[in-house]
Amino acid sequence: MINSVLAAMISFTVVLLVTPKFIPFLMRLKMGQTIRELGPKTHYKKAGTPTMGGIVMMLGILVSCIVFSIKGSDGDLVFALFVCLVFGLTGFLDDYIKMVQKQRLKSDKGVLVPYLGMSPKQKLLLQFSIAGAIAVYAAYHPNIGTDIIIPFTNITFDLNMFFIPFAVITIVAVVNAANLTDGLDGLVCGVTMIVLVFFLAASLVNGFSSMAIFASAVIGACLGFLVYNSYPASIFMGDTGSMALGGAVAIIALFTKTELFILIAGGIYFAEALSSMLQVGYFKMTKGKRLFKMAPIHHHFELCGMQETKIVIGFWIVTCILVLISMLSLPIMIS
Repeated sequence: MINSVLAAMISFTVVLLVTPKFIPFLMRLKMGQTIRELGPKTHYKKAGTPTMGGIVMMLGILVSCIVFSIKGSDGDLVFALFVCLVFGLTGFLDDYIKMVQKQRLKSDKGVLVPYLGMSPKQKLLLQFSIAGAIAVYAAYHPNIGTDIIIPFTNITFDLNMFFIPFAVITIVAVVNAANLTDGLDGLVCGVTMIVLVFFLAASLVNGFSSMAIFASAVIGACLGFLVYNSYPASIFMGDTGSMALGGAVAIIALFTKTELFILIAGGIYFAEALSSMLQVGYFKMTKGKRLFKMAPIHHHFELCGMQETKIVIGFWIVTCILVLISMLSLPIMIS
């Protein structure tokens, strides 16, 4: 428990101290956020806010994990860090393309929108490739294996040959759901921090000490970044940060065999992703009609007139409730 607290404090301190120096650096490089003209008009004022702040979060997590790796933690911590950084670098690539080519505009049914970075196919291909390698590693890892915990029971179910595709889908889904949740100031940062409290508890009570340290490091990084990312945000994390956070949640769930709990504790992730899928499906099925005013669903609430801060706090509260429910559904795997 002491190591977990120290891990959170280290990453929090690094992010808290480095971010104020990183913001002017990004501004000098003109790494400002571009805003889609099809998005909510209230977001136009956010154009130019420095983005790619996820780099600082990754730095905080890296420093914290290095400290505990030196102290003799096992390789599981290093691997979890690797997964987080790899997805963070994937997001960085997408952010970099957006920033370098942000002056290029393309027409979207008559409305000009900024260049959107990697195409969805390119992004998914890269994500599935990474997730496939992680899933194979996890399936043959002695501390992970192919079994998962069934919520609200003391039952573990062995997926056998189906574990690898299940793990791949889980990883890609969580990474993209976290990415979709990153649409309002402080939203994904706060939601992920709360979700990770559950995975920290799951790690502690079931003896996954490395995952407890890693979860704490990510929580500390989120808390430190939230100082500057809460409304009105001085910096955005970009895909660099949101994909890194999604990767972190996914790998902790794999190690602790709590993949199915993401649907409960990470219910906001699920709602954001589902609203986007329903919107696209309904639009195609009805040839132009929309189920929501805009997706993901946090934008729907915005266009309904809710203040951004109320939406964010509301989603945080819902996540707190879902995490408490998850705690009740978590069996203790060791005596």
